[in-house]
Amino acid sequence: MTLKKKLVVSTLAVSMAAVAVAGLPLSSKGLAAQFGIVGTASAATSVDFASLKERATKLYSSLTDADKQTLRDFRTELQSLSREQLEKDFAPVLAQLELSDAEKTTLFDLYLEVVSSIYTPDLSAVTDILKSPNYEAYQALLKEIGKQAGITDLSVEEVYSFIFGSNGVEQKLINLLKGKSESDLIDLIAHPNSELANKVKAIVLDSTIGTANYSLRASLAELKITKDMIAATKNNVESRLTNEKAAALVLAKAYYNAYLKSSTTTPTNPSTSGNSNSGSDFTTKPLTVDQKLAAAATYDVSKLVQVVDGKATVKLVDTDTINALANLAAAAKAAGKEGTALTLTLNLGTITAPTVEVPLSKAIVEAAKTKGIANIAVTFNGVTVTIPVSQFSTAIALTVTTAKPEVVTSVTKLKLASDVYEFALSVNGVATSTFKQPITIKLPLKNTDGLDKELLSVAKLVYGNLQFQGGVLDGEFIVEPRDTFSSYAVLENKVNFTDIASVQAWAGKQIQVVAAKGAIEGVGEGKFAPKSNVTRAEFAKMLIRALNLENNSAVQSFSDVSSTAWYAPYVAVAAEKGIITGRSAAKFDPNATITRAEMATMISRAVKSMNPAATTNVTAISQFSDAAKISASLRDGVAFAADHNLVIGNAGKFNPNDTATRAEAAVIIYRTINFK
Repeated sequence: MTLKKKLVVSTLAVSMAAVAVAGLPLSSKGLAAQFGIVGTASAATSVDFASLKERATKLYSSLTDADKQTLRDFRTELQSLSREQLEKDFAPVLAQLELSDAEKTTLFDLYLEVVSSIYTPDLSAVTDILKSPNYEAYQALLKEIGKQAGITDLSVEEVYSFIFGSNGVEQKLINLLKGKSESDLIDLIAHPNSELANKVKAIVLDSTIGTANYSLRASLAELKITKDMIAATKNNVESRLTNEKAAALVLAKAYYNAYLKSSTTTPTNPSTSGNSNSGSDFTTKPLTVDQKLAAAATYDVSKLVQVVDGKATVKLVDTDTINALANLAAAAKAAGKEGTALTLTLNLGTITAPTVEVPLSKAIVEAAKTKGIANIAVTFNGVTVTIPVSQFSTAIALTVTTAKPEVVTSVTKLKLASDVYEFALSVNGVATSTFKQPITIKLPLKNTDGLDKELLSVAKLVYGNLQFQGGVLDGEFIVEPRDTFSSYAVLENKVNFTDIASVQAWAGKQIQVVAAKGAIEGVGEGKFAPKSNVTRAEFAKMLIRALNLENNSAVQSFSDVSSTAWYAPYVAVAAEKGIITGRSAAKFDPNATITRAEMATMISRAVKSMNPAATTNVTAISQFSDAAKISASLRDGVAFAADHNLVIGNAGKFNPNDTATRAEAAVIIYRTINFK
């Protein structure tokens, strides 16, 4: 089994137990990083501290001397962190606790002892905390923290119980994951919103601690500790550590072999010796071709990052990167997915420098095109930039700078929901800000507590003004394809109109969301004019903006669309993608009001251009008594829209030739952007 595959399983097992105790993410790819969890709680069941040593013996029995030394090395690294460093790293969480300097000193001492209890392969420190001269101080400190978190009389025993007790989180997760195959565990990490992943999160967040049976979820809320604060702490600590992955792998060997592996699994290297190397006894069945493809799609380049004067540069080796491209192409062929839009993701890991530069040589760009790799993506700190390489024939370099929040907050009172990023691209050494094929940015959200996520929009900063571009929510991220580069951030864009009371019940929310995305605008002075008709040009803009299909390089040939008209770029994209065909071969008729059938057809073509697998039930229009009035050229579009409830009829009729109001258009656009 490869180290990479072992590491995936290892970080799962380590995060399952060790993260809960140490309060530290052991790997940026671990379960804690996937779920944003760095602490757990459990019912206050009795824990026998003496039995912990017996369990530790079982846990560490499969480790070699080298494995144990790896644990000692990581323990030494953790213990070497000064109080000043730890206070700085844990500042986001510590700020929510009302602790005196003396209590912070006690917390620091407790940290050192907890670290020892997890990473001591000679077993002694597992129970040494009971003999510590600071034991009573630890009890008093935990009682104070518990009081602030709403937990009565929190104690050292209860903390150990919630992790190691018979009904503790560790045992619950072991019961849940026991017998799972390696493939199941890999899928768990790859799909953090899967049914199994949700069960894991529920166990962690809803387990309770103390006699009051207070859950972790409730305790964090009581302390006003948010996911963003936890994530910031995780990133701070990870940036200081170098041995966490090796330690995670070693500790996970113990957990997997002792508790998770199915009893029917045949070891690769069977052994009964406590000093034997059974680290290869991890796998239960080979990876599927799809899993191999997923693994080949990511290339870890974190060790190639060099930081100089606040700038992190990735020093890619052409031959190695080209080999990674070849491996991805081969994996795609084995999976029968040649010809699909393949993406090789360069994973830079966690970067602390404010500026990141990723140069891609001409050899790498050409190799990607030759091997059928459509995109090269760059990911770090949660940010992902996906570059379609076919538009380039020379070396390119991506630069991303994390700017100060004031860059945006100084020009708006809207609430910021991400960091501020400045994106730049050079082509053969020449800066360029526009692209023939959009480059997709995926930005991690932050500070979203209390915000309406439907109103979050990517904003482009242009000469001190914000232009809202929209974006699609993807969990705790927002995704937006951009055909231009500039400074971008995510904001909650609350747009209010004074004249929509008459349509509020059925269109109010939809108008607000579509306006927040920048897909539809008011008519001035805070008014929306919900009952006004929509022109063909207006709807083309609404649709293209809503679905993030903008492309300034698109061209059109309608004789009645001036290249300088405000709607020209939107009509061009719609025409290029086959979303519109004009009312004749040469004329678009931009100022004519759009009919319901035309609107349905434009929406259907747009959705199908983005979802080729979407199907049409041509019989869907038979539900309308006026189906015969639908033009033959528009029947398929109306059928698709009706079948997927994008456009609905009224009293058994579709009314294909009726015009649509702005409120109706907003509702239809809203349904379209939420199409699944």
